[in-house]
Amino acid sequence: MAEKIGRVPVREQDPKARAHNFEEVCYGYDEEEALLEASRCLNCRNPRCVQHCPVGIHIPEFIAQVKAGAFAEAAAVIARDSSLPAVCGRVCPQETQCEGSCILGVKGEPVAIGKLERFVADWSRENGGVPVEKAPANGIKVAVVGSGPSGLACASDLAKLGYDVTIFEVLHKAGGVLQYGIPEFRLPKLRVVEPEIDSVRALGVKIETNVVVGRTVTIDDLLDKEGFKAVFVGSGAGLPRFMGIPGESLNGVFSANEFLTRSNLMRAFDPSSDTPIFVGKRVAVVGGGNVAMDAARTALRLGSEVTIVYRRTEKELPARAEEVHHAREEGIEFRMLTNPVEVLGDEKGWVRALRCIQMELGEPDASGRRSPVPVAGSEFEIPVDEVIMALGTSPNPLIAGTTKGLETERHGCIVADEDGATSRPGVFAGGDAVTGAATVILAMGAGRKAAAAIHEYLSTK
Repeated sequence: MAEKIGRVPVREQDPKARAHNFEEVCYGYDEEEALLEASRCLNCRNPRCVQHCPVGIHIPEFIAQVKAGAFAEAAAVIARDSSLPAVCGRVCPQETQCEGSCILGVKGEPVAIGKLERFVADWSRENGGVPVEKAPANGIKVAVVGSGPSGLACASDLAKLGYDVTIFEVLHKAGGVLQYGIPEFRLPKLRVVEPEIDSVRALGVKIETNVVVGRTVTIDDLLDKEGFKAVFVGSGAGLPRFMGIPGESLNGVFSANEFLTRSNLMRAFDPSSDTPIFVGKRVAVVGGGNVAMDAARTALRLGSEVTIVYRRTEKELPARAEEVHHAREEGIEFRMLTNPVEVLGDEKGWVRALRCIQMELGEPDASGRRSPVPVAGSEFEIPVDEVIMALGTSPNPLIAGTTKGLETERHGCIVADEDGATSRPGVFAGGDAVTGAATVILAMGAGRKAAAAIHEYLSTK
């Protein structure tokens, strides 16, 4: 049957309509569509999809339950390994992970694992959720720094093991990048993110917001004065990078981090919000990752004409193919093989144009992608009044700078082994604080590994 039925398409908002609103683009599967898509799964004896899931969800098992119409049972299977299924079903790059390894994808289209996960998670949320097994409380306190994907995953697993877990979050809302980094039209906050965080709280995890670890309290304070026996650092990578070209200090130049935080966390997109946000008539977004797509699509919805400037070709774009497709559908212009060399300003200090140079691809670099090389004499200007730099982020140095003996590498990332153990006994780390900016699911996987390592560490003390 799987070979006869093609992948069930997912319903989406019309591009012309969604380009002017912040409602979720993808509608997801209804029950009939989910049952049909689940019927395509072959329930492989050696499921490669599970091997390629960073948190190890038993994918054929939950899909089999969907196929049987047992949605609560499917949710229970997912809940064993993931505390954020509705989030992951929406933003995980399944095409390079579970779906990328699906046997059906060899000659056809893989099972839509992500869309099925989203369906199950949404159904569960709307039908009261599922009970999660939890060990008796052991009275041992563990601190988690950061309430993003890695911190939430680590805290969830530790709470299930009976630990007394407290998350310390620097912002006024829990969720980390799920709150400030990913736009409402991809990840609704009140309908999806908040309930998933509440499910973590329901395990007994305490979340303290507005706590700046490294200033309000230090790692040493938590271990020596507050009674915590271990600390997990999942503080993410929120320090934006710039190009270092002339004109980046002009009015109208923003990091994607600030731009998206204003819109997402502070809800500047909502007319009733008091949060100010600069909306240019013509905006250039520099970069080609998911953050660049998010910034570009947000600016478009705020009323700007948007151009994405990227120094390689579309083949090398690191953003998800789905996000690039959606951006193009919505009318965003792409200028490939183009690299900025200067931001030009007017007599009042505001951006008036982006001077660029044409590039061509040379030999592959360390990442395996062909290196862009400038074409001599090819400089030109793109008239814009706003430039958004989406060039990646790195960890804030505050925690490393206030924690004695915590080793970092040259980019400021905390050095940790594959289980999250750092150079400081009792201090573990994972997610973007270790790897630099990556994906939600990879951060969750790191959080789960660290939770297991913390449990082993504390069990042998």
